Amino acid sequence: MIKKVLGMASAVTLTLGLAACGGEEASSGSVGEQLDYEIIGIDPGAGIMNLTINDVLPGYGLDDWEVVEGSGAAMTAALKKAYDSEDPIIITGWSPHWKFNSFDLKYLEDPEGLYGEAEDVHTIARLGLKEDHPDAHLLLDQFNWEPEHIENVMNLIQEGAAPDEAASQWVSENEDIVSEWTEGVNEASGEEITLLYVAWDDVIASTNVVASALESVGYEVDLVQVDAGPMWAGVADGSGDAIVGAWLPTTHADYYAEYEGNFEDLGSNLHGTKLGLVVPAYMDIDSIEDLKEE
Repeated sequence: MIKKVLGMASAVTLTLGLAACGGEEASSGSVGEQLDYEIIGIDPGAGIMNLTINDVLPGYGLDDWEVVEGSGAAMTAALKKAYDSEDPIIITGWSPHWKFNSFDLKYLEDPEGLYGEAEDVHTIARLGLKEDHPDAHLLLDQFNWEPEHIENVMNLIQEGAAPDEAASQWVSENEDIVSEWTEGVNEASGEEITLLYVAWDDVIASTNVVASALESVGYEVDLVQVDAGPMWAGVADGSGDAIVGAWLPTTHADYYAEYEGNFEDLGSNLHGTKLGLVVPAYMDIDSIEDLKEE
């Protein structure tokens, strides 16, 4: 399946091109023709990208379609441009995510079930963390929250707050929840903990919140942004202490299998995620099957 690289500028160019067609003209022709058979994706190598390219498109016989590679930021920029002009667009989407609060969107039905069931987000720690920093390990092990909580943090960031400020605000306003994470945790003396994360809005939010909680009990936290592969490799080789944005069992399945035995899976910290193809609610399609042309 041919893929293209989409940067922020090209995302805007694409949606401006769609906007230039105008709402009425854009309604003529098939969805594929309107969109040049392109689905707006995120960073290459992301689980939802591999799943869409390798399983979903061939599984539904969408041989003419391709997934445009880029980033989460480029995808949401393209979505906003299209949405503001009521132009058609299809994106690789997941929830929880702030876009569902900002725009009226819908998942396309997946009758073949190729995107799988709802995933959990797991906390993954390096081997030896429990022995080296038992209290940080305990906090990470007890970290657990709900989709509405992470969406609140994402909304604060989307409204202009810096990620660390949004996280600190949420932690201070939700002491009852955070106290469950810190139960039995002893005060640290400035020991450093390194958290690795990918630049996905939900993972940025969760990682900053956990960093804020760790700092509240005396740890110095270093946040290192990397791609998904280096994130998993970093925990496996011990250069990073933990990640709190491991989507399983589907999105990060390849990395989990590649490094299994070289990390500790602390289990789910969030349940109720979803993956799929997403469109604005004003688009007159409801299923991935609607993209196939006879």
